[in-house]
Formats: sequence, C-alpha cells, structure tokens
Amino acid sequence: MQAYTIGQAARLLGVSPDTARRWADAGRVATHRDEGGRRLIDGKDLAAFSVELAQGGEEAVSYTSVRNAFPGIVTAIKLGDVAAQVEIQAGPHRLVSLLTREAVEELSLEVGMEATARVKSTNVHIDRP
Repeated sequence: MQAYTIGQAARLLGVSPDTARRWADAGRVATHRDEGGRRLIDGKDLAAFSVELAQGGEEAVSYTSVRNAFPGIVTAIKLGDVAAQVEIQAGPHRLVSLLTREAVEELSLEVGMEATARVKSTNVHIDRP
C-alpha cells in the first residue's frame, strides 16, 4: 500500500507541513513510523481524511498564485442558464466577473456577502472566505 510522508500529505491536501503535523498529533489522521523513523500516513487513511476535509470537516483555506486581491461585498448576481455575472464593490472599485452558474452555486454566492475578486492578467477569480 502507498504511504505518504507528512510533507507529501501536506502538499496533496494543500496545507503546510506544520498543519498536517498538527492534525496527525491531534489524532485526526493515523500515522506510523518507517524504519528510518519518518512518520507516514497510509494512502487509504489519507484518502478518507481528504474526503472529510472536502465535506467540511475543516474550514477550507484558499491557496492561490493570484496576487491582486480585492476584498469586497457582492452587489449583484445575474444568473443565466449556463453563465453568470457577479459584481463586487471593493472600496472604490467595482469589479465584474463572468463565470459559470455552477461556480456561483458552488460558492453559494449571494448579494450582500463578503467575497474577494482576484485579478490575474485578463481573468477575474472570485474567492469566498
């Protein structure tokens, strides 16, 4: 069976090795030691834990390479059959993003909620805290 080091597990889960280590120390995911003394997580245990995280077992943290972030408030949502338009007022900036309806529904976006528009090149990405 495949086993993963704490560092490998952290990379796969999208968290820091310190976070993965704290989860293991707290008993949230089982570990064992190899001959060299490294802590390992069995693949099946890591898979089950990753599903638990995705289902809300831990508040999701957003990781992104996009650096131009505009935190603000959703002021308008226009839903089509497939596409959607979301407007965010971020201080003096009004940002408009075209994305799929499915993305708006997955993010549970609503007028009046906090959201962050992230801009990279000609793309605007919407994050939710």
